[in-house]
Amino acid sequence: MTFIVFLYALLFGSFFNVVGMRVPMGQSIVRPRSACPNCGHTLSAMELIPVISYLMQGGKCRVCRTGISPLYPITELSTALLFLYAYLFFGWTLEFGMAVLFISMLIIITVSDLAYMLIPDKILLFFSVFFVIGRMLMPLDPWWDSLLGAASGFLLLLLIALVTNGGMGGGDIKLFAVIGFVMGTKNVFLVFFFACAIGAVIGLFLMFFGIVKRGKPMPFGPFIAIAAIVVLFYGEAMLSWYLAFF
Repeated sequence: MTFIVFLYALLFGSFFNVVGMRVPMGQSIVRPRSACPNCGHTLSAMELIPVISYLMQGGKCRVCRTGISPLYPITELSTALLFLYAYLFFGWTLEFGMAVLFISMLIIITVSDLAYMLIPDKILLFFSVFFVIGRMLMPLDPWWDSLLGAASGFLLLLLIALVTNGGMGGGDIKLFAVIGFVMGTKNVFLVFFFACAIGAVIGLFLMFFGIVKRGKPMPFGPFIAIAAIVVLFYGEAMLSWYLAFF
């Protein structure tokens, strides 16, 4: 069963690449078929095997030999590992379904934000419908914590955006509202703390090695996604430890 979950998650990861790359550009996720962005070569079934095709082709297009972004196999493998971990963590429960939806949204917005520095409203709205249904079936305790968490996440990022004069994008603000609805008030603040910490460490690392120039804007969505996934699995344990320690 773990192998089946992993295999299907690889396929979903490949699809999430398509969604993350096409939706921000207003393109269909069905047509046209996937093709090399450089030479236009339509990819065959053998060239679309998640992770394996990338490795077999040496990370290059089979026709024009142009390098393929490593974002594609990284997204596929990350999706597979996270889905598998969620299955092992939650088992076949409603929590597992909610976790899979949550991880899926975070993977897609990470691809989109890295590629275009954009978090599409369509993605957030699509998943929000399922999150509302999920919270009706599995409400937080108390039930209104979802609403308070959504408001807290939205207002926190909105305040930062106003104070920093646009230092936080509109997509990040709406994403935090969705995260707050799913995770509740305490956890949305925990996500914000970890996102800032992770962003600061990685940002300093990239600037130190000259990969990113000082003052150049960086997508915040991937850091939010990493923090949200950490809190999804370990947020309650972290909060319990913190309260017990202090």
